[in-house]
Amino acid sequence: MLVSGVKCPMPTSEAAAIAVELRTAMGKLTRRVKDEDRIPLGQAAVLGALDRNGAMTTSDLAVDQRVRPQSMARSVGLLMEQNLITRRAHPTDGRKSLVELTDEGRSALEAERGRRAGWLAQAIEAELTDEERTLLARSAALLDRLATR
Repeated sequence: MLVSGVKCPMPTSEAAAIAVELRTAMGKLTRRVKDEDRIPLGQAAVLGALDRNGAMTTSDLAVDQRVRPQSMARSVGLLMEQNLITRRAHPTDGRKSLVELTDEGRSALEAERGRRAGWLAQAIEAELTDEERTLLARSAALLDRLATR
């Protein structure tokens, strides 16, 4: 089997079963957390990228978010209309411009993150035992490792 151009052995049936269960559970959890959203997911992802990376061109944002430049231009336009981001001249290339978070955009992103984390923290506290919370904390590091593969 080829993964990103690298030959990899076929996963065991146990790994495949875990993958199916994990993907299903993560999908359900992601959809439930999205119920707390006030900013559409794609727009929140753009705000998050700008928060993590600083000012970026629209093209760089499109690459970062793995979307077409036209789609990113549309998202950037919507975010600008809401005064969540602003555009300024690129310091070294006069043909380009950079987009960056406004103070209002940073506040909106922090509120969005707070809503998501707040709901999830309440659910963890209400639904899980101390032992399960410890296991979940250890699992988060494993999930992060898988995500960066």
